[in-house]
Amino acid sequence: MVMTDNNIINNVIERLRLKLDMTRNESKLMTEQILSGKTNNTQNAQFLDNLALKGETDQELLGMLDAMNNFSLDVLLDNNHNHNHNNNDTNSPIDVCGTGGDQRRTFNISTATAFVIAAAGGRVAKHGNRSNSGLSGSADIFEYFGYDLYMEPSQISKIFDKHHICFIFAQKFHPAMKNVAAARKMLDRKRTAFNLLGPLSNPAKVTNQLIGVSNFGMLDRIPSILQKHGSKNVMTVMAENGMDEFSTASKNFTVMLKDDKISKAVVNPQDCGLHMSQIKDIQVSSKEDALKAFVDVLSGTANKAMTETVALNAAAGMVVAGIADDIISGTDIALSTIYDQRAFALFERFVADTGDITKIPEVQSK
Repeated sequence: MVMTDNNIINNVIERLRLKLDMTRNESKLMTEQILSGKTNNTQNAQFLDNLALKGETDQELLGMLDAMNNFSLDVLLDNNHNHNHNNNDTNSPIDVCGTGGDQRRTFNISTATAFVIAAAGGRVAKHGNRSNSGLSGSADIFEYFGYDLYMEPSQISKIFDKHHICFIFAQKFHPAMKNVAAARKMLDRKRTAFNLLGPLSNPAKVTNQLIGVSNFGMLDRIPSILQKHGSKNVMTVMAENGMDEFSTASKNFTVMLKDDKISKAVVNPQDCGLHMSQIKDIQVSSKEDALKAFVDVLSGTANKAMTETVALNAAAGMVVAGIADDIISGTDIALSTIYDQRAFALFERFVADTGDITKIPEVQSK
């Protein structure tokens, strides 16, 4: 009997239900079927749910990532900018993001962090979406200030060349993901492999990333998955208090892939000269609050907890980018970049070029 695509898909779904793993290639082929719209919503939901209940292996996640990259639109950035002198990846584009789902209602730390890193001499290809669990996702912030989320890859490359920072909207650059939207809704937005893979599938194909996780098991796994995927410098972080970012309210656990070696560290904010804060100091209760916190951090007028949280995350990003030797020296660079207004000046130039500059004083006056 010749097996149709449908038979094969149902067969894989049943195998996953029986807790049998797929190979990397099977996972890639299955995900390609889903992303090309050859499966129905029920099959997609069963596939994702059975896979989550079984527990995704590294090989399965790699296969899914291969498929997502094959289906995404590419953003070509100048990846060889000024780092040929020492044959490493110093100042290659980086991305900074969390996998989300920490349910902490904090302001948008990673977007503020991206501007601080870029203002300090880094180059950031920020990939993101509208908010899922928080009040304001990175896309919500860029859109508010007039950035066109649907601009073409060539326009994004020009913005990146000029400002050393750009935003890549996941929905625009992963159009095939529309084929799984209904299934994810059917699962009542339960976390699936795609929640994890989104931050790993930057369309600019960055090989350097700072990734926050809200699941302790992923701290070790993501650097090893990305290493097999060709990444060079990757740091994952989870705060002891559950935040999927560096927190100044607790110690932070990190795993770093560098020079093909993986190392672990615990980062205590006090060792970096920062004050111990409380999560409530960086929480927001509305989208307006989130926007104001973001602008206030960049202009150096936010509360200490918000400013120092961004500085600590930016410090880690600078280590990944190769522009700081360690998080302690990176923290000093980040704080001076904020307090001497370099971060805010970059943000103003960026918005003047890509959006509506009048929105900035509007937010500040609230």
